[in-house]
Amino acid sequence: MRIERARGTRDFLPAEMRKRRIMEERMRDIAEKWGYEEIRTPTFERSELFTLKSGEGILKEMYEFEDKGGRHLALRPELTAPVIRMYVNELKMAPKPTKVYYFDNCFRYEEPQRARYREFWHFGAEIIGSNRPEAQAEIIALTFHILSSLGIKAEAELHVGHVGLIREVLRAANVGEDEINKVMRLIDKGEREEVVEFMREMGAKEELTDDLIYLIDLKGKEALKEVRDRKIIASDSDALKELEMLLEILDYYDVVYTLNLGIARGLDYYTGMVFEIYEVGGKLGAQNQICGGGSYRLAALFGGDDTPSTGFAFGFDRLAEIFTPETKELRRSEVVVVPIKEKNADQDVIKEAIKIASKLREFFTTHIDVMSRSLSAQLSYANSIHASFAVFVGKNEMKEGKVTLRNLDTGEQEKMGVDECVERVKACFEDE
Repeated sequence: MRIERARGTRDFLPAEMRKRRIMEERMRDIAEKWGYEEIRTPTFERSELFTLKSGEGILKEMYEFEDKGGRHLALRPELTAPVIRMYVNELKMAPKPTKVYYFDNCFRYEEPQRARYREFWHFGAEIIGSNRPEAQAEIIALTFHILSSLGIKAEAELHVGHVGLIREVLRAANVGEDEINKVMRLIDKGEREEVVEFMREMGAKEELTDDLIYLIDLKGKEALKEVRDRKIIASDSDALKELEMLLEILDYYDVVYTLNLGIARGLDYYTGMVFEIYEVGGKLGAQNQICGGGSYRLAALFGGDDTPSTGFAFGFDRLAEIFTPETKELRRSEVVVVPIKEKNADQDVIKEAIKIASKLREFFTTHIDVMSRSLSAQLSYANSIHASFAVFVGKNEMKEGKVTLRNLDTGEQEKMGVDECVERVKACFEDE
């Protein structure tokens, strides 16, 4: 009976895994050079961790279950809530700011589409304990440098906004806090006409509704000047000052961004800066957002102190769709040790071949026959895996204390000592 994989999941073959590991290593390297340390949280959590953060509606999107002790658990649908739970439980006494990063799988029960799966991976980082524009700018700059390390900066567009400006306009229109979150959700979904209708139902003045629509449509370098000129926001607005300082610091980092005042979040714990990164080359179609982040206060919701945080998460699977490594990065430096057996049970040759393979494995990916194949079959296998060298070990080589090294690309071969063999192969791979 053939069993298919579960819907919305994938098998990753060796070539794809090599590509994903290249990406992961580069992303980890950048995060650690910026002072972030890796953490890991459980694959499943108590389900209330996510309903407290995102509301009961998220239950229909989660893989949730009751364990044998009657506890309501869920596979994590995202990683921000688990990270802040960990912070409250384990790290609240750590020096501030607390800078962490993570790379793990998440699960959502939703309709699979291109670049959207039921099991997916997030790479993200959080800086906890600072509400300053400097911290917000660092998080954005970190994502920008990660994109640069992957060579896809030109294929991505970074948009930066601030939810505080939208909230100030809504408060000026006497919209209550609960209703503000509803409006923010509509803006986040791009439902502009529904926003106008909702404001009308709330009895907001038409000019204030016009100001709101004008604000969320603003993009580009002159957006803040237009906000000030039209006097949509009070000139002494803390949100406006914070955003202006943030943008100034981003310029210090040489980050290329688009100011987009229409970015919103539908949850009240988002307090200030928000940003999103989109793939603009058309490779992902409609599902083109590859990163999202912002400033938020979530610790108090989980029983901790009211602590400011800023973070982001990359959709790793979507990044993988647009990342193209160099061919030489995907090619492994592989060597095959070939025992030349005069008899099937020529154990002296096998013993020597294993010793030599162990030596070579200190430096290279090395294979040795485990199927008792003939000499020609071993060489055929070496060609099938695109090995660069074959190292022959037989009775004659053993007598001389040498091996025969064959370059499988050129066919040239030569007897030499094992140490010389290592140096010769090492030099060839370094030249590639």
